[in-house]
Amino acid sequence: MSLNSAPNVYIGLLHYPIYNKKMEVVSTSVTNLDIHDIARISCTYDVRRYFLIHPLETQRKLIQDILDYWQTGYGARYNPDRKVAFDKVALTPGLEETVEEIRRENGCAPVLVTTDAHVYPNTVGYRTLRQKMGAGKPFLIIFGTGWGIEKDTMNKSDYILEPILGPGEYNHLSVRSAVAIILDRLLGEPWWISQ
Repeated sequence: MSLNSAPNVYIGLLHYPIYNKKMEVVSTSVTNLDIHDIARISCTYDVRRYFLIHPLETQRKLIQDILDYWQTGYGARYNPDRKVAFDKVALTPGLEETVEEIRRENGCAPVLVTTDAHVYPNTVGYRTLRQKMGAGKPFLIIFGTGWGIEKDTMNKSDYILEPILGPGEYNHLSVRSAVAIILDRLLGEPWWISQ
């Protein structure tokens, strides 16, 4: 895969079903920073669309108000660069609806990839997934909020990306940081190849 042949990649930020710190399945609240920063990351790495996935009507209303401000409201005129990033953002109520939207757009379901801080039987490395993404199929990479994506949802994915590990013991990155690192590994310049 070269930088000139952009893979067919979508990303989603899932807010349900998510674990809280007591390992209870909950719906997490949206954060304004996640909307803005991940939109900008998506634009930088030429992701087809960034889906904010939330089942609660009150949270979807809040998200839609923010999107409207930056996509069509005063924010779009005030900061055109932010509007460009926000044009990548879409709102869906659930993972199934997100998959269906990508299916309608592409004529086939996306390859579903989830992310986690643990290793699963279908865990795949970044180099392997990067190679698979060059085949033209749509890929949907799902990022979790809270304390991670619920296990049954993880088990439905085609692949689970290996964890991001640093040299230290601490392993609790913000989702914004994880998205940036993962998209750079999958879609960024292949710096490890000698010139």
